[in-house]
Amino acid sequence: MKKTLPPGQFETESWPVLHQGDVYKFNEETWDFKLFGEVEEEKTLSYSEIMTLPKTISTIDMHCVTTWSKFGTTFEGIAFKELFNLVNVKENVNFIQIFGYYNGDRFGYSANLPIAPLLGDDALFVYRWKDDNHPWQDISPKHGYPLRFIPPASFYLWKGTKWVSGIRFMKEDEAGFWEELGYSMTANPFKEERYR
Repeated sequence: MKKTLPPGQFETESWPVLHQGDVYKFNEETWDFKLFGEVEEEKTLSYSEIMTLPKTISTIDMHCVTTWSKFGTTFEGIAFKELFNLVNVKENVNFIQIFGYYNGDRFGYSANLPIAPLLGDDALFVYRWKDDNHPWQDISPKHGYPLRFIPPASFYLWKGTKWVSGIRFMKEDEAGFWEELGYSMTANPFKEERYR
């Protein structure tokens, strides 16, 4: 498969660690995942319930707004569509925010995304990965353990929330953490949509 490097990016074989705030310390007894917002009925899943959902393995290219791109990383996780299918969303719901822990606040970080591009096998809540230089391994706490969202390659990686805690379904697009600080709402690396 041909690798396409977005403009302004360089290729790396490493997976750099970048994040805001503290590294979340996973506690299975207190961790859960909430599906809420414009849905007929909210749903909260425990870690064991999340991990019983069907699994998907996909190779997804990552493009970071800080200009690195990593090709050929294979992830195992739960596809967004599996979680989407657990709730009945109301009419005209086309957007989500994916929340994650930030300095102890379980909803302190969020990233906004349109739903339509996330319904394939390349939008995953991942827990393990491998590449040509690494065998299968759990994602590290710094990369978002126990569960981190990896978006399709058509989004910059800041849309890939670490230490995920829930999905809010929305009728109107709303800025998340970085978007409120001036980053692009749409974040397409191939169009260099870095900032608003």
